[in-house]
Amino acid sequence: MQITGLTGKTALVTGASKGIGRATAIALAHAGAHVVVNHRASAAEASEVEQAIAQAGRQALVVQADMGVTRDVDLLFERAIARFGGVDVAVHNAYYSQRAPAVDLTEQAWDRTLAVCLKGAFLVAQRAARDLLRRQVEGSIVFISSIQAVRNPARSVAYNAAKNGLNGLAYTLAGELAAHHIRVNIIEPGWIDTPGERKYFGDDEIRATAPRLPWGRLGTPEEIANAVVFLASDLGAYVSGASLRVDGALWLPHAGNVL
Repeated sequence: MQITGLTGKTALVTGASKGIGRATAIALAHAGAHVVVNHRASAAEASEVEQAIAQAGRQALVVQADMGVTRDVDLLFERAIARFGGVDVAVHNAYYSQRAPAVDLTEQAWDRTLAVCLKGAFLVAQRAARDLLRRQVEGSIVFISSIQAVRNPARSVAYNAAKNGLNGLAYTLAGELAAHHIRVNIIEPGWIDTPGERKYFGDDEIRATAPRLPWGRLGTPEEIANAVVFLASDLGAYVSGASLRVDGALWLPHAGNVL
């Protein structure tokens, strides 16, 4: 099936230098979009993504900005609009997480997690919606959430709270923007093989645990990116206010409880 609706459009991906964000930026370029590549402190990796987008025959704009800082979000959109005229697809993937028991979590860690994962998501979506309404065009907003929004494991209270909050944010925006055909959706990845997961769990633990997952392995960033392309393109033209789990059945209670 041919992917349509993205050729010549502009997609903005936060946290696009590594893992899911990196795969998403590259996949959107292969689907025809020019891409704004956001990173916070990964200039070298963002440059690699820029090169991959160029190899796909599309234009890239790399912007360093912290999604937990309002002025940085504004700067990101200002530069994107100045370069490409507008943002048609906004994907909020940037995240922050500090794992600790709730009784030990610092207020600073709580604030930082919600600033990036929830407030940042709101700001990105709000700025994207304003731009789409200004230009009177249809568009797509996608939040990268997590199955932790439904499983809520221990030692992740701030991250779990932020991802649960994304549901209310997305569903509210989807309803408010439906009349303008601005689609708002959530993707809930399962356990995905990203640099961040390797940092938290380590290669040995992942190697030992992965075969016990329902699918027998971790998911890949590319598999999440494929779901983003579906929601951002005309393939998902009638999908809004949806939460799409891409987790190899991990969230199902009878499918195992290894995390």
